[in-house]
Amino acid sequence: MRYLIFDFSDGDDGIASFEAMASTRADEHAAVLAEAQQVLDWAHRRFPNRHGPVEEGHAWDHELLTQQEEGGWLTVTLTLSASTEFADAFLAVYADVDD
Repeated sequence: MRYLIFDFSDGDDGIASFEAMASTRADEHAAVLAEAQQVLDWAHRRFPNRHGPVEEGHAWDHELLTQQEEGGWLTVTLTLSASTEFADAFLAVYADVDD
């Protein structure tokens, strides 16, 4: 990952979360979105048919936001909610996560 570096937090409710944010100029926006899509593609492949609210028993869920900022900057935020099983698999693949 060049743009997205995930922060990890482990909730008291057994649901972990990973959040990454990148702010770039418009010419780099597609590269950031490609990284986000790479993560989502991995999650769908590794945990097929297990996407949805984690508190309802799914392995993972996500929110992807893009926002136009002043000065021509674009901000992308990708947040993943994760079961313990998903969190362990995610950390094994994306080891550069900050906790």
